[in-house]
Amino acid sequence: MNARQPLSSAVGRGPVARPEARPDRRQAILLAAEKLFAQHGYHAVSIRQIADEAGVPLALVGYYFGPKNALFEAIFEHWNHSIEARLAALAALRIDPADARTLPRIIQAFTAPVLALRASSEGEYYALLVARELSHATEEADRVLRRYFDPLATAFIDALQQALPHASRGQVAWGYQFALGALLHHLVDQRVARLSGGDNRPAEPAGGALLVNFIVGGLRAALPRPRAARAATAGGTPASASTTRRNNARRQAP
Repeated sequence: MNARQPLSSAVGRGPVARPEARPDRRQAILLAAEKLFAQHGYHAVSIRQIADEAGVPLALVGYYFGPKNALFEAIFEHWNHSIEARLAALAALRIDPADARTLPRIIQAFTAPVLALRASSEGEYYALLVARELSHATEEADRVLRRYFDPLATAFIDALQQALPHASRGQVAWGYQFALGALLHHLVDQRVARLSGGDNRPAEPAGGALLVNFIVGGLRAALPRPRAARAATAGGTPASASTTRRNNARRQAP
């Protein structure tokens, strides 16, 4: 008598096996989607293209992530630690509006983790994806912005308003948006190499330091402190400053 075959090996018998849950295949799909979305845009990429890029069967994309928009959001969930790093850097700051170092430190906390991602091999496509997709008014981008980036924006606007207490909430929110625009452009810019005659390279560290100075200078110019506050920060009151100028004038008179 022949031995009975196991049900799993009998033709047409037994339940259909589900795909094996392998973290490497899930990660491959996530990275493939991140790369293609960054290069071509969310709406220009199909699930089949993502599967081909990841080297997995088409059905596995839906098995791991569900619909395409859920895969898009999963990328930002995967990189949420980068947002947490920016918030942690901000929380570690002592915000003193009278200290000239406060504003540059806030902007450094805002830009440095993102620029580090852009310069790394593992975070390059994510940084490009953020810059490319979140500037478009799409339903998918709006959900990601509200869930992940609006809390970040609120925290930095709060900090900026503490550092610039003379400015209104509305003015500081504009300043934040302008700073964000400069950062996003820097992330995707390739043209600087050509415009500089080859002196600059995209995403080089020197550009990041200049970006911080640019944003800080722009905020200070757009939202200047009242004259009385400037005089007090400099070490005196408006009256004492006027007295000093009069005394200097007397000494210089013939």
